[in-house]
Amino acid sequence: MSVQDQLESIRPAVAGLAGTSTVQDDSCDERSAHVQLDDVGHSFDGDDWLFRHITMTLYPRRVYALVGPSGSGKSTLLSIVAGWQQPAQGKVIRVSCGRVCWVLQNPHGVARRKVIDHVALPYISRGDRRNEAEEHALSLLRVFGLDHLAAKQFRDLSGGEAQRLMLARAVASHAGLLLVDEPTAQLDLATAASVNRTLHGLSISGAIVVVATHDPRTRDACTDIIDLRDYQ
Repeated sequence: MSVQDQLESIRPAVAGLAGTSTVQDDSCDERSAHVQLDDVGHSFDGDDWLFRHITMTLYPRRVYALVGPSGSGKSTLLSIVAGWQQPAQGKVIRVSCGRVCWVLQNPHGVARRKVIDHVALPYISRGDRRNEAEEHALSLLRVFGLDHLAAKQFRDLSGGEAQRLMLARAVASHAGLLLVDEPTAQLDLATAASVNRTLHGLSISGAIVVVATHDPRTRDACTDIIDLRDYQ
């Protein structure tokens, strides 16, 4: 089965889970979901601007690469898009985005828990029986190339495997807005490549996905590019 076929086969199970910065609707509805940035800019001291005049709309089923040199404000913009930080200029409106999920640079899991447990838990928390949750989790692990490691403990994973597991868990959480901060920053080239090959899987639940990265290979694995050098 091709990767695209795998994505489509698990879409029903995943989709059925469930300055100013404002939220117009806290529910997640792919048909109307979007994040609107209107003349957004940010400065910590009022003089030196990290970025200015960002006007765009982010849509579901897209994976946006957020790029720019170190210190250009990539992590700051992620926080603004999430609604966790107010922009110094402009406004951000999130419509029907539901939950926000942030995937950190360094993967964090429960050392002695199995791989499948990390992905099954979000399904169980929404009311699935354990066997149903594990079935959904295994399908999702397959998309991220981890199904053969389902019974392995988190502490025994390589760096790339652990990062891919965090991405799979993020999709299982059914967040409407997924923010990924430098997913390959701590990985060697070969391991980073394994993560980049799975980035397309992040949007299968209908989420809006923004990935901050320095890695040109990660950038090329995304569907759209937001280059902060264009806003400085």
